[in-house]
Amino acid sequence: MPAYDLIVIGAGPGGYVAAIRAAQLGLRTAVVERRHLGGVCLNWGCIPTKSLLHSAEILQDLRTAGRFGIDVAEPAISLQKIIERSRNVAAQLNAGVQFLFRKNKIDTIWGDAEITDRGRVTVKASPGDLPKGVLPPGDYEAAHIVIATGARERVLPGLAPDGQHIWSYHHAMTATELPETLVIIGGGAIGVEFAAFYAELGTKVTLIERMPRILPLEDAEIADQMAKALKKKGIDILCSATICDAPTTDAGLTVRLKLADGEIRMLKTEKLLSAVGVVANIEGLGVERLGVELSNGTIRTMSRGRTTVPGIYAIGDVAGPPMLAHKAEHQGVMCAEGIAGRAGHTELGPVPSCVFAHPQLASIGLTEEGAVATGRAFEIGRFSLRGNGKAVTLNETDGMVKVLFDAQTRQVIGAHMLGPNVSEFISVFSLAMTVGATREQLAATVFPHPTLSEVVHEAVLASEGRAIHA
Repeated sequence: MPAYDLIVIGAGPGGYVAAIRAAQLGLRTAVVERRHLGGVCLNWGCIPTKSLLHSAEILQDLRTAGRFGIDVAEPAISLQKIIERSRNVAAQLNAGVQFLFRKNKIDTIWGDAEITDRGRVTVKASPGDLPKGVLPPGDYEAAHIVIATGARERVLPGLAPDGQHIWSYHHAMTATELPETLVIIGGGAIGVEFAAFYAELGTKVTLIERMPRILPLEDAEIADQMAKALKKKGIDILCSATICDAPTTDAGLTVRLKLADGEIRMLKTEKLLSAVGVVANIEGLGVERLGVELSNGTIRTMSRGRTTVPGIYAIGDVAGPPMLAHKAEHQGVMCAEGIAGRAGHTELGPVPSCVFAHPQLASIGLTEEGAVATGRAFEIGRFSLRGNGKAVTLNETDGMVKVLFDAQTRQVIGAHMLGPNVSEFISVFSLAMTVGATREQLAATVFPHPTLSEVVHEAVLASEGRAIHA
């Protein structure tokens, strides 16, 4: 029975990063995976969807090229090639994880894992052939076990994906034909991104959200601006709406919705995409039998991923929200360093989130509504992209940056932005919140010109009523 210092269950962003960091620190490490290295993020989530969205952005650029003095004929769309490129991107990065495992001498064990006792993992064969270079199912021992099994898409009763009429996000990423109409259930990040992609390609999209607005976890002001941007693309949005059922016919589906006022509305559509969040992958792991405490369907953790059972850890989606790949990666590093006895961060700092539609949305920390709920005094700075020179040159002036400061400490407590590529500079506020930077320190920071990031500086100045280009 092979013995390891650490066995990681799951090779998604949290799991493979934890394994690599542990191996760097000299721990003999193995990873159990049942489907694909890189997890949902790399193979069926973050990465391939960004490839799809980039294709949609290029299409938009071609259609608006005339504004920049470049006349282009109406571009021809090949959905097959768009999908093919996204799958190739995922495959390339999947191979990259394999290379990193070999480089760091990490063993890969292929199959479904169950923790049968403290320090013991039993791996059973999973469907499909055994990939080359991996260890077979069997019993394996380790001093420490990290659970990084991620999450799977939530399925609403009566709306199980069939690939023909009702899509999962897997189906939406591998479509062979462009649907004329698409109803998306769920106005969170996944629903919004798929709505933006398919609408740009010419599908008539309707986005359904049961809460009063789309992106309900985001700042209301910024979410409302995103809704306006989506409507400009021809996307219909119905909020405060719940789905009753969706009977199918040969021609498609009829989605029956109940609105907030009790009205029943019928929507005919060719395809329906269910994008209503995810559920942690806990089943079959054996954690409850061993006494690992759960909380709201996820594993309850303490500092550095420790669970209520010594020697067992949990990171990433399976350890609860926010269910984001970059959170999982950082938890993986903290957990591995804790196991190796290294000093370092024991708790996660502020975690940014992004929505990669066009325009993009990025946020971190408290929303304005959340800040009000705390009862603290705070100040807000806002700055529109209309006052940013780079945004004007790009013809991308829809959007803004909004930053919240604690009135007493003058530190950032939240930041929210909408606009082109804002995912690339939300990190300014990530750093500011991590190190406790004050408004004065941010105001004294020099931002390069002309760049979109200058809106950050202007929003900071605006919180004191001294924005230059407002």
